[in-house]
Amino acid sequence: MDYKAWPSLSALFYHQVESEGDNPFLWQKVDGTYQALSWREVAERVKALSRGLRDLGVKPGDRVTLVAENSPNWFIADLAIVSAGAITVPAYTTNTETDNQHILNHSQSIGAIVSNNALASRLLPAAIKAPECRFVVAIEDPGIDQSSTLDIHQWDDVMSRGKELPDDVMDIVRRAKREDVCCFIYTSGTGGTPKGVMLSHGNILCNCMGAYHLLEEFGLGREVFLSFLPLSHSYEHTAGQYFPMSIGAEIYYAESVEQLLTNLAEVRPTIMTAVPRLYESMHQRIQRGINKQGGLKKKLFDMAVEIGIKRYRDPISLTLLDRIKDVIADRLVRRKVALRFGGRLKAFVSGGAALNPDIGTFFIALGLRLLQGYGQTEASPVICANPPSCIKIHTVGPALTDVDVKIAADGEILVRGELVMRGYWRDEEATARVIQDGWLHTGDIGRLDEDGYLEITDRKKDIIVLSGGDNVSPARVEGFLTLQPEISQAMAFGDKKPHLVALLVPDPDWLGEWTRENGKSSDLSILRDDQDFRKAINAAIERVNKSLSLLEKVRRFQIADEAFSVENQMMTPTLKIRRHVIKLHYGALMDSLYKA
Repeated sequence: MDYKAWPSLSALFYHQVESEGDNPFLWQKVDGTYQALSWREVAERVKALSRGLRDLGVKPGDRVTLVAENSPNWFIADLAIVSAGAITVPAYTTNTETDNQHILNHSQSIGAIVSNNALASRLLPAAIKAPECRFVVAIEDPGIDQSSTLDIHQWDDVMSRGKELPDDVMDIVRRAKREDVCCFIYTSGTGGTPKGVMLSHGNILCNCMGAYHLLEEFGLGREVFLSFLPLSHSYEHTAGQYFPMSIGAEIYYAESVEQLLTNLAEVRPTIMTAVPRLYESMHQRIQRGINKQGGLKKKLFDMAVEIGIKRYRDPISLTLLDRIKDVIADRLVRRKVALRFGGRLKAFVSGGAALNPDIGTFFIALGLRLLQGYGQTEASPVICANPPSCIKIHTVGPALTDVDVKIAADGEILVRGELVMRGYWRDEEATARVIQDGWLHTGDIGRLDEDGYLEITDRKKDIIVLSGGDNVSPARVEGFLTLQPEISQAMAFGDKKPHLVALLVPDPDWLGEWTRENGKSSDLSILRDDQDFRKAINAAIERVNKSLSLLEKVRRFQIADEAFSVENQMMTPTLKIRRHVIKLHYGALMDSLYKA
């Protein structure tokens, strides 16, 4: 595959349609069964919708906001917009009316596409207030025909109108160039107001090329992807949509996060992308289940993990007895684990946030290849990733093909290549700050090892500077805390303070068992001051502190009122904590720990 030969993502798509024809492409559950649209069927719908959108007035360079859950219609809408020479502006399905209004206003979108009534209830009021927005295309009937400023069109009507118009889509596709912007991906807002990252066809094609060269040692064939991360995020947008498209893969859409394990067994994906939070949850679920079973099953499982870790870290050190145990572990443990994930998984890919090395090593020990990568929206998004043949799980791997990475004097990671964004929309000042002399300043701190593998040590903005002037990585401390069975989420505090304290969210399953066994209320506001409960949590912190340096030790803690979530704005849609929001809500409570 010569990715450099393609002028645009849309040109590559229509080439794949000619090659794949009636082969299945996009799969979605319909009446309880996965059903497919072929490449040709998808292309016909894309072209019809693209012509229909132009009939509504969409011109090359116009922005159209897309608010929808992962589904074939998401892909069709995105490609239809791009095939019209316009720019897709994805918005998260978790956005509030205010969030949607910011994106519509800031992007100056002339229209929007929305999937269901629940999402329309938060989009339509925002669209009515957006001066540039003239129309909304609703996949489901929202029950509103029009407003004084906004035309509401039905998806099927726009599609039908497009089918009647002359088929001139390829004329527009042929005019697209690699440097043309194809989407604005708004950052997830971990540090404040989201910025509109302008990504070009070339940006994303460069990323697809890097992913192809990374994974081609598998002998890429008829690959199967399971999409569940939000397509409005650059990670899934590239790795879960355009990369699979570029290699002729099939894409299945998960029903929901709650149904993910069921869908895994049904779909049996060969490659799957996910964020660290998913692997952490699966790790805790697996460990809890094994501990409950106990007996011989637990002994065999623990042996498989122990031998697997030893084989990964130092294969030469395996004794004859170790090798025998490893064979037994393969047959009695690892094969069963593989079947839980469908039985043909070539690799899990982890991105979107830092993966705790112990979590990664756990899955590798169980025979599941886990490739940790690194990137950010401004880099389309993948910068580095571990190759399947040589995984160093404590790193994020070497740079992708045609990507340059270097470390600045202050430790900041700098990136150069075609993958670097065109800039922030309507923010030349911010663009000039992060792109200097062609190098993207990531805001992350790291180092390169002797093999060119990148190790991330922290976010430049997130580093805690204690009152004594010492720097501490909160992510490292939080990673140790959330490995404990008692703790689900954590955030470390301590900037300009003498030592660290932590805000903790108890693991809900552990909490349920503990409260039943101890006859306590499960209300966190009551448990916060319960001495027995605090003693149980403190035991977990003491275990963690044994693994930390003196500066990293957590001296005191407090319990959050509720879990950090997307709904309460304390997590991004890709499940990274929003530090500034948590600090705003709990800052006074955490400061009080230094006064007592």
